[in-house]
Amino acid sequence: MKSKKKSYTVYFASELFSLKHLIGNAYLAEAIYEKSHGKYLCVLPQNIEQRRTTARAIRDHDLRTLLECDIGLFNYDGTELDSGTVVEFMFAKFADIPSVIVRSDFRNGGDQAGDPWNLMTSFYPRTANVVLNSIGLYKAATQRRLHARRRRTKLDDVVRLAGQHSTADAQAMCEQIAAACVRALDKAIATDPVMPRYVREEVYQWLALMPGIKGKQKELRREMERILEKKVERDLL
Repeated sequence: MKSKKKSYTVYFASELFSLKHLIGNAYLAEAIYEKSHGKYLCVLPQNIEQRRTTARAIRDHDLRTLLECDIGLFNYDGTELDSGTVVEFMFAKFADIPSVIVRSDFRNGGDQAGDPWNLMTSFYPRTANVVLNSIGLYKAATQRRLHARRRRTKLDDVVRLAGQHSTADAQAMCEQIAAACVRALDKAIATDPVMPRYVREEVYQWLALMPGIKGKQKELRREMERILEKKVERDLL
C-alpha cells in the first residue's frame, strides 16, 4: 500500500478588504495548491471569518487558526504593509512557525537596502522571501502569447476583452508567482526549529495568555497543548 503524501496547511495572511484583495488571495491560494500537487493547502481568512461578530472574536479566531496551521504565507504588498498581516507574521515568529513572505509589488516601500519593506520585519529565522515584479511578469506573459501567435501588434480593446486575453496573461503571471511560493514554502518547511525543546510548552502556554484570547484558561491550555503536540508529531517543532 502506498503511503499518503504528506500535506501542510498554510495560513494565508493578506489584506481582504476589496475585490482585488479577495480575488488575488483566492487565485494565488489555488495556484499554490495546483503547483505543489496538493502539498500546500492554503487557509484563507476571508473564507473563515464571520463579519457578524465582534472585532475581538475575529482577531482571536485568526490567531488560533494561525497557530493551528503548519506554515504561514504573508503578503507584503503595498507602499505601507498591512498592519494586520505584520502582526500575524510576528505572532508566527513568536510561535516558531516556518514562514514565507511574498511581495509582488515592484515599488520599494522600506527603509533598508535589502528587503523592500520596513527593516523591523526582516532577518527572522525560518523565513523565506519571494520578491517578484508582477507587472513585469504580466507584460512578459503578454509578449510570449503575441509571439506564439506571430503577432507583432497589440490587440485592440474589443479583441482583448472578448477573448479574455488579460485574464490569460494574469493567470500566467500568477502561476509563476505560485511556483516561486512553492519553492519558498519547501525551503521554509525544511528548516530546523529555533525554539529550544525545554521552553516550547511554556511558550505555547504564554501565546494563549499574551494576546488575551477570550476563553476559560483551562480550555485554552488544553488547546495549546493539542496544537503543540501536533506540531511535534509532524516534526515542525
